[in-house]
Amino acid sequence: MVSTLRFGLTNQHLPVKRALGATKYQTSSRMRIETDRTVIEVLGKEDAELMLNYHLENKDHLQPWEPTRDDDYFKLSNFSKMLSENHKLLQDKSAVKFAALTPDRSEIVGVCNFTNIVFGPFQACNLGYSVAEKHQGKGLITEILTSSIEQIFLEFNLHRVMANYIPTNTKSAAVLDKLGFEREGLAKSYLQIAGKWQDHVLTSKINPKHHAPNK
Repeated sequence: MVSTLRFGLTNQHLPVKRALGATKYQTSSRMRIETDRTVIEVLGKEDAELMLNYHLENKDHLQPWEPTRDDDYFKLSNFSKMLSENHKLLQDKSAVKFAALTPDRSEIVGVCNFTNIVFGPFQACNLGYSVAEKHQGKGLITEILTSSIEQIFLEFNLHRVMANYIPTNTKSAAVLDKLGFEREGLAKSYLQIAGKWQDHVLTSKINPKHHAPNK
């Protein structure tokens, strides 16, 4: 018999269904996914330095696609606080904020966050992600997102994952297209990014295990 992951606290590794080449299991309040080249986890505050290093090393790389960050954002104490809060969000089932690391956990290669998780008739969430500048062009973000999205669909039984991007972000557009996200519209002046209100292309991916909506 095959069991799936559960979000309760446990030290026992549960056998899970293998899918898309990833091994998945739960350890001590954090979800963990192993892909061919990465380990994906919800990090704790003990990993704050790793997350700080990721954002410092990629500060210029990420700046055009993120909200304006002040100096306080790039402090160890800030990331320690954020990572501590991530576990409460996981337990509340309101967000899952993943970091993808090298197999030896020496550095973060990318992040993907599933936020604003809503149940009821909507059953959806928002996806945001980034990959380290030096790891671009290797297919890593596609590998990370493929397994992460599959696990979010499995664990939460969500119907839709939504991802939006600035029209000039052609790399993000290509990744989402490859993952099967479909364009649904254009939101004018949608988010304040890099200090100005910017349009965003709206896309979503429907849970493949759900029946297609009636047409």
